[in-house]
Amino acid sequence: MQSVQVLRIATRASALAMWQANHVADLLRSAHSGLEIEVIALSTEGDRRLDVPLSEIGGKGIFATEVQAAVLDGRADLAVHSAKDLPAVTATELCLAAVPARGDVRDALVGKTLAELQEGAVVATGSARRRVLLAELRPDLRFEELRGNMATRLEKAAQFDAIVVAAVAFERLGFGQHLSEVFEPDSFVPQVGQGALAIECRAEDAQTARMLAAIEHGPSRRCVEAERSFLAELGGDCSLPAGAYAQAPPGEQITLRAVLASEVGGHVLHGSATGTDPNLLGRSLAASLREQLNP
Repeated sequence: MQSVQVLRIATRASALAMWQANHVADLLRSAHSGLEIEVIALSTEGDRRLDVPLSEIGGKGIFATEVQAAVLDGRADLAVHSAKDLPAVTATELCLAAVPARGDVRDALVGKTLAELQEGAVVATGSARRRVLLAELRPDLRFEELRGNMATRLEKAAQFDAIVVAAVAFERLGFGQHLSEVFEPDSFVPQVGQGALAIECRAEDAQTARMLAAIEHGPSRRCVEAERSFLAELGGDCSLPAGAYAQAPPGEQITLRAVLASEVGGHVLHGSATGTDPNLLGRSLAASLREQLNP
């Protein structure tokens, strides 16, 4: 560590992404005394093209590609992502070097609670998974697209009866008081990796990887790996109505809950499984649900 003068962190430029990068910087400073850190904020295509659904411009990976490029071309030493924004399979030139302790995994409504929404109410969300799960609870609801950073989404909330957000995003930005209802993950299954941070560095950069190992949280890593393996087996991204949520209490097996659907208003499958191998657990549950959906 003594030979590293400045560790450079690449991140998206949104307020939430900057919070996440600075949080990782604080964790690293606590773990490595005297470490200097520079945060490099980047604008991604996903941030710039807010008028187009993510499924039309490359899916959730659109947020990660340009940040990863800064690491690969040497402008930065590591990248901090929301784990839910990462493609399910890590590029061979990169390694997922650390998953710090996970935050709140839950989805939430802003504007009204589910019970307060009148018949035919309009709920805004860009997530197919969220639409599927809400339609399962309330088939009468109508949906509109929602894009933008958290402040923009909060500003747009008044245009709809409710919007759906990740609770952790509002909590981290100090907007928690605006959450009307928070859904429990056992029944309203979150997006893969929701609430977790994923830190990548170059695959050959052993020095940075060793430094990042100090802020790794084993249980969070096992859960995120199980969820990412589920998505990898499906070959999907955020355009696919699918979600997975893993729990790994110390000394116990991983429990993985998942949801998979063909479309909003269509057949919705819920499943769960337990095991010790995150990769095998995620892939086997995904294969089982896919077979049931497409017998």
